[in-house]
Amino acid sequence: MLKKRIIPCLDIKDGRTVKGINFVDIKDAGDPIELAKKYVEQGADELVFLDITATVEKRKTLLKLVSQIAKEINIPFTVGGGINSVQDVANLIQAGADKVSLNSSIVKTPSLITEIANEFGSQCIVAAIDTNFIGNEWKVFTHGGRTETSLKTIEWAKKLENLGAGEILLTSITSDGTKAGFSLQITNEVAKNINIPVIASGGAGEMKHFNTVFEKTEATGALAASIFHFGEITIPDLKNYLIEQQIPIRK
Repeated sequence: MLKKRIIPCLDIKDGRTVKGINFVDIKDAGDPIELAKKYVEQGADELVFLDITATVEKRKTLLKLVSQIAKEINIPFTVGGGINSVQDVANLIQAGADKVSLNSSIVKTPSLITEIANEFGSQCIVAAIDTNFIGNEWKVFTHGGRTETSLKTIEWAKKLENLGAGEILLTSITSDGTKAGFSLQITNEVAKNINIPVIASGGAGEMKHFNTVFEKTEATGALAASIFHFGEITIPDLKNYLIEQQIPIRK
């Protein structure tokens, strides 16, 4: 069995780490370089960096900041935001990213996944799905949760796998920032319908939420932001708790 991963997420706006609720009401959460260093020291399995306004502002990801963080960490580093081409991916990898996260650009141009996979390998691609429960079904959203698409979440996840994505980062807009727990139903449906790893995101508020998402779904990773940024839960405490619950976790 794959060991489960605990993944802090740095949502970046104007060079600062921020956090909102349901993708709005954005508040400052600290310096991203200092937070990244802290998470490595605490034993995070991976780190995700999402430039949350790059697509909306029609600009590229903050390469200098990516490079500064990459020099300070020694764990897998995923970067997303404003990626629209194979060259953008090359620039990020050169800056120190191990993987890239794509959402809006692959909804617009799905073939971009295959182009990137052919150049760098599927293991490099984390296909991000921001999903919300609309009209009695889970739909895909782009542009930082601002734009509803006609895509249905489970079908889109299957297509992403077929196109060459190596992993899915599934964020529930419904649960994001609420601290009420992960959206278990859609997380499990997506994970059951594809053969690549799924990272659950959106809603973590206490340690038992991580235990539940790993017990009740086939997600192989769980991502959280504010609870780590503001010290509500530390990664060592969380891992010790999960080990006590007999969840296979990386120590």
